[in-house]
Amino acid sequence: MSNQDSFLKSLPQAAQDYLVGRKLDEVECIISDLPGIARGKAVPAAKFVKSDNFHLPDSIFYQTITGDWGEAAGQDGFIERDMILKPDLSTATAAPWTGDWTLQVIHDAYDRKGNPVDFAPRNVLKRVVSLYEKEGWSPIVAPEMEFFLVARNVDPTQPITAMMGRSGRPAAARQAYSMTAVDEFGPVIDDIYDFAEAQGFEIDGITQEGGAGQLEINLLHGEPVRLADEVFYFKRLIREAAIRHDCFATFMAKPIEDEPGSAMHIHHSIVDTETGQNIFSGPQGGETDAFYHFIGGLQKYLPAAIAIMAPYVNSYRRYVKDHAAPINLEWARDNRTTGIRVPLSGPAARRVENRLAGMDCNPYLGIAASLACGYLGIKNEIRPAKQFYGDAYDGDEDIPQVMGEALDLFEEATELHNILGPEFARVYSIVKRAEYQEFLQVISPWEREHLLLNV
Repeated sequence: MSNQDSFLKSLPQAAQDYLVGRKLDEVECIISDLPGIARGKAVPAAKFVKSDNFHLPDSIFYQTITGDWGEAAGQDGFIERDMILKPDLSTATAAPWTGDWTLQVIHDAYDRKGNPVDFAPRNVLKRVVSLYEKEGWSPIVAPEMEFFLVARNVDPTQPITAMMGRSGRPAAARQAYSMTAVDEFGPVIDDIYDFAEAQGFEIDGITQEGGAGQLEINLLHGEPVRLADEVFYFKRLIREAAIRHDCFATFMAKPIEDEPGSAMHIHHSIVDTETGQNIFSGPQGGETDAFYHFIGGLQKYLPAAIAIMAPYVNSYRRYVKDHAAPINLEWARDNRTTGIRVPLSGPAARRVENRLAGMDCNPYLGIAASLACGYLGIKNEIRPAKQFYGDAYDGDEDIPQVMGEALDLFEEATELHNILGPEFARVYSIVKRAEYQEFLQVISPWEREHLLLNV
């Protein structure tokens, strides 16, 4: 058996099925940077099969979303030392939009001593999951992905607008759960399904959300790193499907004025590794201390974690009263106005939904931060506030309203840093501060319109 034959047989079944009767041409070796952009190299398949690893400079984690740099390199200075990137073949999946037969493989980052690079997002999530595992727990998550299909926008000075639907009319707002609205995007959705099937991903459902051209995709629950990998992959496949049909897919938290924002709601439960039982439910099916403590942890630590779950200045435009996004950290059962929701379920499926994270967050970091808050709640036995009843939009706002305030809270949260990793917290803070300063140098149309001749 040749090296390539042996390699192909080691791949997940979906990747093997994709290549039946075809010759693998290329492998994309990718890793998520801090924003969640895929970085890496495309290499010929024959070369990939012979290689155990490849290298990229650690500076990819010091870049802001604009391509500028945060001064986060540490004591040795900006020398761009090489990281060793090792493939996780369990993540190998098709890139079905390419012109040849290509696979994508997610890699993990290590330093030259073989230690995980602390500020690589996938490693941050693995670190948090390992803390659960040391307690004998297996965390389970289910992300929901909201996004907009919009008209092609090639001039950043122009507002983002709804895409043209199949009927020849722009996508309509306030049509939540409308099947007719979903049908408007039929060709794009067909490609999303086809790409997902080729990649071996199972979609739990696609629905129309409240915004013009806004859709939601739900994924089946599972192990956090695997689900974060899927969201990472899904963002790319959805963008590729949209471009095929002369529109853009955007995961901005708030792309269109006066429309709802896009969230990545995260559902959490925890299974006892030994018994397989959900630790949020007791022997008689009641809610346990762990259930309440997890909620308490979210309430206490989420304000400091918002800088990760809402990572851009645009993210805070989503937290608008009465606009389908939470404005505080109240919790309730089956109440979508609260930041923390307990969906209707039986004891085995009892879970806690964090509704704060935006779809613009890095999925590895968003899930890691949410799990970290719940973990601290359980370990510190934090009791939540009383359950909220009624419309939480009538309550006070108790989450940061601007990026600078969120970073202030994050930088003070040493307990959270110890869970996510102090070196990650250092690098993330520096890069985000640099990015925020870049934004503050930009003069907006609002300022020109209202200040130019009036002040």
